Amino acid sequence: MSIKSKLHEIKESFKGKKMAPAFNAFHTFLFTPNDITTSGTHVKVADDLKRTMNTVIMSLVPCLIFGIFNAGYQHNIAIDAANGISTQVSLFGNFLTFDNLMIGSMKVLPLVIVSYAVGLIVEFIFAVIKGHEVEEGYLVTGMLVPLIVPVDLPLWMLAVSVVFGVVIGKEVFGGTGMNILNPALTIRAFLFFAYPTWMSGDKVWVHDAVNRAGTPEAISGETILGSYAQNQDIIYSLSDMFYGFIPGSVGETSKLLIVFGALFLIFSKIGSWRIIVSTLLGALVMGLIFNGVVDSGLINQSSKFYGLMSVPYWQHLLIGSILFGAVFMATDPVTAAQTNKGKWIYGFLIGFISIMIRVFNPAYPEGVFLAILLMNVFAPTIDHFVVQSNVKMRLNRLKIKSI
Repeated sequence: MSIKSKLHEIKESFKGKKMAPAFNAFHTFLFTPNDITTSGTHVKVADDLKRTMNTVIMSLVPCLIFGIFNAGYQHNIAIDAANGISTQVSLFGNFLTFDNLMIGSMKVLPLVIVSYAVGLIVEFIFAVIKGHEVEEGYLVTGMLVPLIVPVDLPLWMLAVSVVFGVVIGKEVFGGTGMNILNPALTIRAFLFFAYPTWMSGDKVWVHDAVNRAGTPEAISGETILGSYAQNQDIIYSLSDMFYGFIPGSVGETSKLLIVFGALFLIFSKIGSWRIIVSTLLGALVMGLIFNGVVDSGLINQSSKFYGLMSVPYWQHLLIGSILFGAVFMATDPVTAAQTNKGKWIYGFLIGFISIMIRVFNPAYPEGVFLAILLMNVFAPTIDHFVVQSNVKMRLNRLKIKSI
């Protein structure tokens, strides 16, 4: 007897029992469900929720792998800098090394494991209590969360925030497809407000640094956004910013891989190109406005806002997490606007507000997650007015024809 047949027999024995949803989730994780449509009219497509979630995860895996290497790389160059050694990045020389892989894995993989373990346990508990099948919505959330937090975040903080995000951000609204806030960003927001000193986003993590004398020490430095906010000189080149050889949250640094992920999601028709493009346009417009303020002389270099205001408008896309948020967060099909015109408005306001928060909040020089959560709340309102506008135009056409 095959493993599939044996598991199917066990599945049948669980029917009607309290733990049936938990075993069914395990069964469908290994094999395609045998459920078929038997009556009525149905739209038949090749994909389902699980395949959709797996497609998004595949687009995130390159960012995760790069983030692991980058965590180790940032550790090593920070130690070199503390010892007076200037290091130039070399992809196959000092970046894609076994040492970087091991150091990065020790910090990043536990974040992934805790995120999935805690989140899925909560999903299973709610499935058993409510008597419905375990939903696959957390598959993407579980991958996103480790990519948007600092690499040195304590695991217990991550676990507490995941419980909060899954319960308050999704389950209280009815589960996957019913939530009004992006669960991953809800988790990020909880961390930001509950543990602000750990989520400032302005420090570089270094693992067990040891100086030349053999004495352990802690080394930290500013990220690019932190440096801009404090009017400090930037030591990273544009190529470093684009390829991702810079400090930051695990998945946000490599803009090249994020662009590849965007193209993959657009090609697979999972991510909305309208939201991605409009978000970037909104960020560029806000950046242009700030550049105009600086060029007009309305703000001087002594101002605490000058550093980020003076950043070339297009460079805002290369620093921070605006690109990552536009591609993987703003395009969430559940919490985003649903109408085509609404997607343009929704995305534009996300980009616009993100750069505004980035500049005017130097204590925490990033505002993408706050902007997306804010627009998650207003997305239904945007769609409502878009639909009402279309209805009004059609009624006017009928009136004109009847005259």
